[in-house]
Amino acid sequence: MLAHWFLAAIHLLAFALGFWAVLTRGMALRRLVAGTGEARRVLGADNLWGISAVILLVTGVMRAFGGYEKGTDYYLHQPLFHLKMTLFVLILLLEIAPMVTLIKWRIALGRGVAIDTGRATLFARISHLEALLLVLMVVAATGMARGVAFG
Repeated sequence: MLAHWFLAAIHLLAFALGFWAVLTRGMALRRLVAGTGEARRVLGADNLWGISAVILLVTGVMRAFGGYEKGTDYYLHQPLFHLKMTLFVLILLLEIAPMVTLIKWRIALGRGVAIDTGRATLFARISHLEALLLVLMVVAATGMARGVAFG
């Protein structure tokens, strides 16, 4: 029982960390475009966003398919689980372009080369959209936890 509680707490805390990190990344990208920010702040927030995504994925898989929660059958037949996974996949797809670009920024900064911030505004918008999708994932998760069913 304690392991179930601990795993659930880590999973929920990862949502909070991810929400903060992706919002911070978006705001840091906007400051970078305005000339009042630093790329290192963007990359630091991006690191935390990535860490939280990995924690969400690992703890989510453990909870849904590792026998820690209601069981695989419950999740696979729960429409809100499918919504939550769809939102997660959407976040992953939205994250491809920012992730590739920010990896290039890391490499460039490591070499002392200037970075191209031309798409920073777009990536700030994507970050804020991802934050909204995270909130919707939490809404779906709370419905699942309460056994909300449709049909």
